[in-house]
Amino acid sequence: MAVVVEPMLAQLVRDLPRTGVCYEPKWDGFRCGVVREGDEVQLVSRHGRPFARYFPELVEAFRAVPSTDLTIDGEIVLTTERGADFASLMTRLHPAASRVQRLSVETPARFIAFDLVWRDGTDLRGRSFRDRRSELEDLLASPPSRLVVTPITDDVAVAERWLASPPTSGIDGVVAKDPDLPYEPGKRSMRKVKAVRTLDAIVAGSRWMNDRPALGSLLLGLFDERHALRHIGVASSFSEEARQRFHDELLPLAIPLEEHPWAEGFLIDRSPLGRLPGAAGRWTPNMAMHWVPLRLERVCEVTYERIDVDRLRHPATFVRWRPDRDPESCTFEQLTSDGETADTDDEGGIDAEPRRASGA
Repeated sequence: MAVVVEPMLAQLVRDLPRTGVCYEPKWDGFRCGVVREGDEVQLVSRHGRPFARYFPELVEAFRAVPSTDLTIDGEIVLTTERGADFASLMTRLHPAASRVQRLSVETPARFIAFDLVWRDGTDLRGRSFRDRRSELEDLLASPPSRLVVTPITDDVAVAERWLASPPTSGIDGVVAKDPDLPYEPGKRSMRKVKAVRTLDAIVAGSRWMNDRPALGSLLLGLFDERHALRHIGVASSFSEEARQRFHDELLPLAIPLEEHPWAEGFLIDRSPLGRLPGAAGRWTPNMAMHWVPLRLERVCEVTYERIDVDRLRHPATFVRWRPDRDPESCTFEQLTSDGETADTDDEGGIDAEPRRASGA
């Protein structure tokens, strides 16, 4: 009987391993284990949360798989006209059944399978990844709509191209796997390398530390197509020396709120990922203001992992000041001008035949 298992995890490393491994893209979605027993299909998150009620289209897809006894490990992803769209994926977790049903038609998800743990009465956890991958490819040789097997390669150059993929591709890193590795639930037995992207942003404001006059974070902005300055997130994690130095450098740029583009509130849209700290629809005199408006003169380069539509998912990391960069040139165009999106089919899936890596 198919079993629910704790997912095997990956250890974050700085560089791609070069020998003795095969590579897969690391997808930006919801990690999900799928258990099918007869017509019953469970979708379980990494932390044991049930997902099936939110993704009825995937439940139906797995009912069309030619096996009634299986456990598959993979990722739920979603693609819209913007490309990979984690914000839209978040909206799928809605409590109303009627809305869930409507969204399953309007913004259907895909499942990218990357491991097979159980198949037709056979526990595959003790088998090598090489064998499990072969079983997975056999099981999903002609997959139902909305299911796909993740690409795999033993060519490090291909893995490096995956790492360089733009955010709209849905790839946010690479997972390296030992072909001989058994499935080890809960253990960080694999290795992953996250894609690191850079961005030049306008420093539109700052927040100070609560307990002393030192920098807490930089408020970052980019101009949209209407030349409106949009709040995209913050840069943080400074050394103590940098906090004091930046405080001294930025203090002369402080301006009254009424002279700032965000005088009536940060320009951000509602998002399923939550509001940015300190954001307000409109500033009024009786509202506490937890940030210092700055004259739009400074541009900084930051590194970030993901950006969802128009905001950073996590705080960015400051790299350096860009005195050579005109603030007017800092627009959202730079987020899509550094590469092409991954090829997708008309249903938002990966337009590539999965192949078995040599030696894998």
